[in-house]
Amino acid sequence: MTRQIVLNAFDMNCVAHIVAGTWRHPESQAVRYKDIDYWLDLAKVLERGLFDGLFIADVLGIYDVYGGGPAAALRSGAQVPVNDPLLVVPAMATVTKHLGFGVTAATSFEHPYSFARRMSTLDHLTKGRVGWNIVTGYLESAAQNHGLDTITPHADRYDIADEYTEVLYKLWEGSWEDDAVGAAPDRAHYADPAKVHPIAHDGRHFRVPGIHLCEPSLQRTPVLYQAGASSRGRQFGAENAEVIFIGAPTKEILREAVADIRARAAAAGRDPYDVKIVNGHVVVTGSSEQAAQARYDEFRRYTDPEGALALWSGWLGTDLSRFDLDDPVAVTDNEFLKSSVEMFGQGQWTLRDFIDAKAIDAEGGFTVGSPSQVADELQEWVEETDVDGFNLTNVITPGSFVDFVDHVVPELQRRGVYKTAYDEGTLRHKLFGRGARLPETHRAARYRHANQEAIR
Repeated sequence: MTRQIVLNAFDMNCVAHIVAGTWRHPESQAVRYKDIDYWLDLAKVLERGLFDGLFIADVLGIYDVYGGGPAAALRSGAQVPVNDPLLVVPAMATVTKHLGFGVTAATSFEHPYSFARRMSTLDHLTKGRVGWNIVTGYLESAAQNHGLDTITPHADRYDIADEYTEVLYKLWEGSWEDDAVGAAPDRAHYADPAKVHPIAHDGRHFRVPGIHLCEPSLQRTPVLYQAGASSRGRQFGAENAEVIFIGAPTKEILREAVADIRARAAAAGRDPYDVKIVNGHVVVTGSSEQAAQARYDEFRRYTDPEGALALWSGWLGTDLSRFDLDDPVAVTDNEFLKSSVEMFGQGQWTLRDFIDAKAIDAEGGFTVGSPSQVADELQEWVEETDVDGFNLTNVITPGSFVDFVDHVVPELQRRGVYKTAYDEGTLRHKLFGRGARLPETHRAARYRHANQEAIR
C-alpha cells in the first residue's frame, strides 16, 4: 500500500503567525481572525482538501526581545494581539465532520486539573476530533506575566511536563471506568461511584487527590502533538507524542531528526511508526510554474523585515537589533527555544540572510512551483527523510490553503499518495486506523484502571 502523506494546516489566532507583514496583502483575510466566520470558512476549505487537521499555534507572551521591547511586534502584528486557540474549535466542528483540531497549550502556565476538563470538553464537543500540542513555553514575557521571575530552565520545564502529563493520564485514562456512566431508562443512577476513582496524585510539582470532573470522552486522552526539537524535547516526544512537529530547513537535518525520534520511540517500548512526524513547509503554487513564481514575487513585496526579526529574536532568545545587516549572527545556547539555536548553528547566517531568505521561508521546507513540481518536492521529502507529512504554513490566509487544495491536492491524489476520502471515526483512528484509544504500548496506558476496558 502506498504511504499516504499526512497534512496539517498551520495557523494561529492572530493577524501575523509565521510570515510577518503579509496580512496587508489584498487577498489576505488575516485581520478577520477575530471573526468566527473566518474560522468556519477556513475549516470548510481544509475539509474540502481532506486535511488531517488544523494545527493552531499559541503563545502566552509577547515577542519583546527585539529592541528590548514589544514595539516591533506590535507594529507588525507579529503574534500579538493573539486570542485563545481553544475557543474557536467547537464552532469549526459544527461545520465539519472529519477535520481534526490540534490546539497548543503550555504545561508551564495552567494547572493540569482544570486543563484536563477543558480538553475532555473539547473531545466531547468535537466527537473525538481534538488533539493537544504539548509545549513547555519559551518566552520570558510569558513567565513574568504568570508571576515567575524568569523562564524556568529548559530541562526543568520538561521535568514539569513529565509530571504534568502523568497527572493528565491519570485523570483521562484512570479516573472513570468505561461503564461508570449510563443513561438507560432502567438504570437507577447516572454514575456508579464504585467505578469513579480519585487519582491521589501527590508529586513534586502537583497535588491532585480527586476525580476527573468529566466522564470519558471518545478518545479519553486527546491525540498528543508535540513540537520540541531539542534533545530533551525529542525524548519527551518519543515517550508521549503521537504527532511530532519539526521545523527542519533541509532534508539532511530532517532525516537525522526523524531517525533519532523513531529510535527513541523504539527504546521507550513503542512502535517507531506510532509517531507521525510532520515537518513545517511553505508552499507557493499556482496553475503553472510561472504563475507560482509571480505569486511568490508578489507576496515578497508585502513581507515585513522588522516583524520577521521580532519573531526570530523571540525564537532564538537573542536581540537581533544589535547586529548590522552583514554581521554573522552567533547565538549562544539559552533557555528559550533551543531547537532554533541548534538548527541554525553559530555564525552561519547574517542578518541580511534572515531578512532575505527567511521572511517567507521561516520554518521548515520551502517550495515554489506548479502542482507537479510541488508534488515532486513533497514526495522527495517523504521518500528521502522518512517523514510522514507536513505542517503547511500559510503566506496569506486562507489563500495559501485554497491554492494548495485547488492545485496540489488533486495532483497528490492522482499519484496515489494522498487520500481521496476520509475514514470514519475519531482523529486518532483517522491517523492510525486502530480505533479511538491510545495503544497499550503508550505511557498513558499504565494509568488505566484494572477493570477498564482498553477500547481500541
